[in-house]
Formats: sequence, structure tokens, C-alpha cells
Amino acid sequence: MLLVVDNGSAYTKHLVGFLNETYVSFEKQTPDSLDLEHLNNFDSFILSGRRHDDKKTNSLNSKVILHAVRTDKKLLGICYGAEILALVLGGTIRRSPIPQQGAEKVTVHEANPLCTNEVCVFESHRFEVSVLPKELVSLAKSASCKHELIRYDNKLIFGTQFHPEMSADGRRLVKKFCSL
Repeated sequence: MLLVVDNGSAYTKHLVGFLNETYVSFEKQTPDSLDLEHLNNFDSFILSGRRHDDKKTNSLNSKVILHAVRTDKKLLGICYGAEILALVLGGTIRRSPIPQQGAEKVTVHEANPLCTNEVCVFESHRFEVSVLPKELVSLAKSASCKHELIRYDNKLIFGTQFHPEMSADGRRLVKKFCSL
């Protein structure tokens, strides 16, 4: 069972709609409703984007990430989800030189199970992963961002700086993640 942590992104409704269309078994919870004692009930996690910085949301997402790392469960961090993944593991984020909004071409430069070659995606962020911790590797980049897709070593833990729920190529990426 997949847990979608809804961190308040305006795009989460598109993710949920897509997951419903693909008949993926999932549960959506907000940081306010999530009981960390029940994380073992899930075999995978998606951390959505967010609208506002919030310490409680950051703390909860950090605990989900550490649980996934410790128990070898699948995780996909979207936008903010990728940023908090990098931060929890010792990386850094920075304010983007200009806010990113709209279509972007992402070039894959490392083999991975989610996508190959180039993918057309949708960006919507003001911050981005700037320095990766040693456990994370960059898999893809764009003209505006050097860490568009990241992975935790050989685990099934990924982060996308873009919003895969908002493009056809991105939705294929989500579907592949769910089928891993």
C-alpha cells in the first residue's frame, strides 16, 4: 500500500487523480493526520510538494524519509519532497535564481528505472537542491536545474525537482515508480 503525504501542494489533486486512474492502492494523509506509528502499514511513500514552510511538516516528512531509508521502502519526493530528502541526508537547498514555472525539458544522464533520455516535465518551485549529500546521486538535469531527478544510492528512493503529476512524461515516471 502506498502512502501519499499531502503537504499542501496545489498539484496534489492531480497526483491523486492519476493514481485513481491507474488503480494503484493508496491512502492520502496530511501531516496533521498522519500517525507515524502506522508507517509500517505502507510499503511505499510519495511526499508531495508544499505551499508554505512549516516546521511540523518538515519534521514529519523527515521521519518518513528516515523510515524509508532504514526499512528499504520505496519513496518518491516531489519538488519539496526532493528538497527535504536532500536536507535530511545532509545536502543543501537554495533559492532559485529565478522562480521556475512551466514546461521544462529534462535530460537523463544516469541510468535509472524511472525514465530514459529526455522527458518533458512541469516545474513550479522557488527553491532547488543545490548540494547533494554523499548518499544521493543526480540522475537528470535541465537548463535551469542541475538536480532534476535524484536517487539514494541503490535504494528505490527518488526525488524530482519537477512535478511529475503535471505532464504525460512525468505521470509515466510515477507509474514506473509505483510498479517497482
